[in-house]
Amino acid sequence: MYAIVEILGQQFKVEAGKKLFIHRMEEAEKGSVVEFDKVLLIDNNGKVKVGTPTVKDAKVMAEVVDHVKGETVLVFHKKRRKGYRKLNGHRQCYTQVLINEIVA
Repeated sequence: MYAIVEILGQQFKVEAGKKLFIHRMEEAEKGSVVEFDKVLLIDNNGKVKVGTPTVKDAKVMAEVVDHVKGETVLVFHKKRRKGYRKLNGHRQCYTQVLINEIVA
């Protein structure tokens, strides 16, 4: 059984027992349980329910595992023959969640 869920403006395919990295949820504390109610699609062993736009009375329960930072992304700017070079790095903040159950 899996579901397609919209979390913080992005869509994710979730299954029970899987870990997921989403954009940082500042209000969620480590170890707390969060509930996502924007379920767009549910597939239960071949029986597919598609929402219009969301599936009624469906939600996904997840537990916040940790707040982590992603890998460094380097952004390099250069203009040839001008002596202009600039290097920026960025590490995105993520929240790792463990999907506990999908309630249809």
